[in-house]
Amino acid sequence: MNLSMIRVGAAVVNQTPLDWDNNLANLVAAIRAARDEGVGVLCLPELCLTGYGCEDAFHSPGLQRTAIEVLQSLLPETKGLAVSVGIPILHAGGLFNTACLIADGEILGFVGKQNLAGEGLHYEPRWFKAWPADRQVQVDVAGRSYPLGDIFFDCGGVKIGFEICEDAWVAHRPGADLAVHGVDIILNPSASHFAFGKQSVRQRFVLEGSRAFHVAYVYANLLGNEAGRAIYDGGALIAAGGELLATGPRFSFADMQLTTAAIDLDSLRMGRARTGSYRPEIGEHTAAAVRSTFVLPRVKPEFPLPQQAAWEHGGNVKEEEFARAISLGLFDYLRKSRSHGWVVSISGGADSAAVALLSAMAVQLGVIELGLDAILNKLAYILELAGAKSEREMVRRLVSCAYQGTRNSSDTTRSAARGVAEGIGAEFLEFDVDEQVQNYITMVSNAIGRPLKWENPIDDLALQNIQARTRGPSVWLLANLRRALLLATSNRSEAAVGYATMDGDTCGGLSPIAGIDKAYLRQWLVWMEHQGPAGIGPLAALAAINVQAPTAELRPQESGQTDEADLMPYVLLDAVERAAIRDKKTPLEVFQRMEVRFPQYTRQQLLVWVERFFRLWCRNQWKRERYAPSFHLDDENLDPKTWCRFPILSGGYERELRELRAYVTQSP
Repeated sequence: MNLSMIRVGAAVVNQTPLDWDNNLANLVAAIRAARDEGVGVLCLPELCLTGYGCEDAFHSPGLQRTAIEVLQSLLPETKGLAVSVGIPILHAGGLFNTACLIADGEILGFVGKQNLAGEGLHYEPRWFKAWPADRQVQVDVAGRSYPLGDIFFDCGGVKIGFEICEDAWVAHRPGADLAVHGVDIILNPSASHFAFGKQSVRQRFVLEGSRAFHVAYVYANLLGNEAGRAIYDGGALIAAGGELLATGPRFSFADMQLTTAAIDLDSLRMGRARTGSYRPEIGEHTAAAVRSTFVLPRVKPEFPLPQQAAWEHGGNVKEEEFARAISLGLFDYLRKSRSHGWVVSISGGADSAAVALLSAMAVQLGVIELGLDAILNKLAYILELAGAKSEREMVRRLVSCAYQGTRNSSDTTRSAARGVAEGIGAEFLEFDVDEQVQNYITMVSNAIGRPLKWENPIDDLALQNIQARTRGPSVWLLANLRRALLLATSNRSEAAVGYATMDGDTCGGLSPIAGIDKAYLRQWLVWMEHQGPAGIGPLAALAAINVQAPTAELRPQESGQTDEADLMPYVLLDAVERAAIRDKKTPLEVFQRMEVRFPQYTRQQLLVWVERFFRLWCRNQWKRERYAPSFHLDDENLDPKTWCRFPILSGGYERELRELRAYVTQSP
C-alpha cells in the first residue's frame, strides 16, 4: 500500500436549526458512511451541529450548552478518522463560528472563522465575532481546555487547515498563511446558499486554492431548505494541485450525500517543492500548530474521473437549476413544517401554473432519485399518503388546484388551468365566487349611496381588487381542510411595482416564485412545454398557458386587459428594476440605460414607464414587507427581510424624477 495516499471526504447534510436529534443522526450517518469507504479525513458543513439558520437563538445560553452536549455524544463515532464539525463557541464574551477537528474520538481544537458573511441574506456579524488572524487561545469546553483560534493541525505528520466558507471568498484568504506552514489539506465547511451560476464560482476558488496553496482542498456545503428561505444545493468538491478529483450531486433529496477522493501527499509536497514562488516558514511555530499522534489511515492509489449529472453540462443549466432548487425547497418546507400538501389558486396564467408544476416536480424529482418508498417514508406523517402506489398518485393526494371564476373569467383560462392540473396529476377543483363578489359590491354601493362603475378610475381599481380578495377565504378554507400549505403565486416583477392584491393573490404561507422575474418565468414555462428537466421531460398542457398574453383577468372581458398594458413590457420592467434596485441607479441614469437598450420605444414612452416604475416601487414597499416567505435565487431578490431593504415611507424620488423630466424635455 502506498503510504502517501489518504482518502478525504466531504459530506453534505440536510439540517434544520435546533433539530438536535435529526442533525445528530445525519452527522452520524455521514461519519459511518465515511468510515465504510475508508475515509481518513471528513469535512462536514459549517454550523452543521446547531443548524446554520438559528438566527437570534444563537445568543441563547441553552443553545450553547446543548451544542456542547451533542458534540460530546458525537465523539465516539469518530474512532479511526479525523472529522471536522461546525459549532458555535463562546469565549471572552464573544460568540465565534468555529470548526472543531476531532481525531479518533478526541477533540483537537477549534478554528475560528476570520471573515464573516454580512451581505444579502447573511447576517453573521449580528451573532458572531470575526476571529483575528494569528491569534490563538485556550477555551474551556465541558471541563477541558482546548486550543481555539487561527490554528492548524498535525495528525501524525499530515497537516490540516481550514478556510470556513466566506474565508475562501475574500482577497486575502487564510489559505495563503496555511500554505506557508506546509499544510497538506485544507477543509472548507460551508453554508453557501444557492444562486444561479454560483457553483461555477465555488469550483473556481476550490481549484485555485488547491493550485495556489499546493494542497488537497475539500469543500462541504449544506443541503436542502434548511430554515425556510435559503436553499442549499450541496455540491461537494474535492481538488488537489489544481485538479478536480471529485464532485458531489446537487439538489439531492437525501438526508446526506458523501463524496470522497484519494489524494497523494507525496505528489502534493513535491509539487510545492518544485514551485519557485513557494517560501516555507523555517523553524517551529508551535503556537499555530496543534499536534496529534493519531495517524490517518492510508489507502491504495486510484485515479477516477470526477462525475457530474449530465444536466450540469447542458445548454439549459439555469432552467434545470430553477426547477430543482424550487422543487427541493418546496419539498423540505412541506415536511419540516409538517404540512399535508400544497394548495394552489390556479388562474390559468403563467404564475399559478408554474407554482402547481413545481409542487408536482417536488414529488417527481424525489421519487426519481430516492424511490417511491423512501419519499413516502420521509412523508410518513401524512396519513393520506398511506397506500400510494405511484408518484402520480402521490401528486394527486398532495397537490390541490382550485380555479376560482367570476363573470370576468374566460373559458380560455378555465380550460388552461384544468389542463395543467390534469397534466401534472393534481386534484382540480372549480369554485364560482362571482356571487360573493357581487354581494360585496352591492353591500358597499348601498352603504355609500352610489353604484360602483368601471368607468370611474377609483372604482375600477377597487372592483378589480375585490375579486382577487374574494378568492382568498375559499382557498384558505380549502388549505385548512387539507391541512396543507397554501402557496402564493406572485412573482418578483409584480412585487417590484405592487401589481398584486394584498389578501388576494398574495394569500399563502409561502411564496415560492417571488424571487424570480416574470420575463424569465415565461421563458422557463416555454422550456417546460418543449423539453423539461432531465428525467421528467416536457408538459404539453403548458401550450395553453404560453400562448396567452399575461392578464389579471379582473376587468370585464371586453376591456382586453393585459398586465403589460397596465404596467409596461415585462422585459423592460425587469431591466428597469435591475438598474434601479440592484444597481442603485437614479431615475435619469435608468432612463439613459433604457434609451440604449430599448431603441424601439420613444423617449416619451420610456419616460412614462421609468417614472411609473419609481412611483410604484416607493408606493408599494408595504406590500413587499407583507409577502409570505420566498426562496432566494439570485442577487436581484426584493425580500426586505433578507436582501433588499427600503423605507416604507419615503420622498418618492420627487427631486430625481423632476430632473428626469427636465432632461427629456430639454434634450433632443
